[in-house]
Amino acid sequence: MLRTALPEIVTGSVPGPKAKEIIDRRAAAVPGAIRCAYPVAIARGEGAMIEDVDGNRFLDWIGGVGVLNIGFSHPEIVEAVKAQADKYFHGMFNIVTHEGYVALAEKLAQIVPVKGDSKKVFFANSGAEADENAVKVARAYTGRPNIIAMTGAFHGRTMLTMTMTAKKAYTTGMGPLVNGVFRAKFPYLYRSPAGMSEAEVIQSCVDSIQDLFEEACQPDTVAAIILEPLQGEGGFIPAPIEFVKALRQICDQHGIMLIADEVQSGFCRTGRMFASEYWAEAGCAPDILTTAKSIAAGMPISAIVARSEIMDAIPGGTVGGTFCGNPLACAAGLKTIEIMERDNLAARSREIGEKVTARAKVWQEKYGVLGNIRGLGAMIGLEFVKDMETKEPNGELVSAMVQACVQRGLMIEPAGRWGQVVRFLAPLVITDEQLEKGLDLFEEALVECLKA
Repeated sequence: MLRTALPEIVTGSVPGPKAKEIIDRRAAAVPGAIRCAYPVAIARGEGAMIEDVDGNRFLDWIGGVGVLNIGFSHPEIVEAVKAQADKYFHGMFNIVTHEGYVALAEKLAQIVPVKGDSKKVFFANSGAEADENAVKVARAYTGRPNIIAMTGAFHGRTMLTMTMTAKKAYTTGMGPLVNGVFRAKFPYLYRSPAGMSEAEVIQSCVDSIQDLFEEACQPDTVAAIILEPLQGEGGFIPAPIEFVKALRQICDQHGIMLIADEVQSGFCRTGRMFASEYWAEAGCAPDILTTAKSIAAGMPISAIVARSEIMDAIPGGTVGGTFCGNPLACAAGLKTIEIMERDNLAARSREIGEKVTARAKVWQEKYGVLGNIRGLGAMIGLEFVKDMETKEPNGELVSAMVQACVQRGLMIEPAGRWGQVVRFLAPLVITDEQLEKGLDLFEEALVECLKA
């Protein structure tokens, strides 16, 4: 059974002949801007495993970039979608009310840790759409135009979200970008300026918001501050809780909405159903939360959640869309949450994270190129450097490891400003045997690349 299988490359190297043919067809039919570094053409997936069209088996540490927290083709999800498909595929929520949308909204209102007792939810199709809609909600409620985003942020590829995204390689040739987006500093503690304590770094980042208020956007013009509880593309960098507390205080003082972008960190990835639960426990819950990716095990849907008084300020007709809250996706979402709660995947996430971290600490001591190990739960970032003292980023090593790993049947994904971080996003249903095998293959690839 593929679900419990281990990686195996039966063609000697990848891509095999069938995969190469499809990849060549891809190059002829699809824009090259939609890049893919992996020589893999999937035939089927189960759990944490992929089988390609040539019969090669790969252990997936990417999970659709955080989409597959409960793995490929979970049989209960398959049945839930089939059952809904037997009734109807589509019912636009502006035209007919379907219970799946309502039930999923009710469930998310129950479990999402935003401020307030009464909450409302609406759906979009992607993480970028969720973030863009969250800005609409904040602007509608506050009557203000401006947004503050963070260094290192990634929020999507629509015009507004690519403006909020920090890495401007994602905006090449796409200008002019959207007005009214300003950027504050996010605490990247591993790369703190020499001689600065963690507290001093956090304070300097808080001060950067005050600088914006004085030099770019007065606080009474700011609708929201948006940040990821744990940055994704930025390099799996957790937001220090003291920084979040300071943001919460600033927002409360000036009537600004605090938006948590949990597109990638939500649904048990960080050891809790949502990373913002850590915020809520510290008394700094967000006003608005966005989530997507693992919400429905691969079906396209995203959600925006806020307290009712905020949601009720949205003007009619300014949110919604044809496919938002599609019945098949809602059915998958309801079953996904049921499975995660029943099987306690948040606890499994913490267990996986502990195992990966323990093994990574051995590599850190043994090889002298793993500069930093960080994360929450099973959302772990491994930052590679050329020198442990200077911390010079080693994106070249990570790039080589991506290819060395895939030739062994392990798929890993880079992140970070310089591509120097390996991000661990394996499905939380990965077996212990698969996890240990993946860690072994990763170390083999590391050793090979260090010798090259």
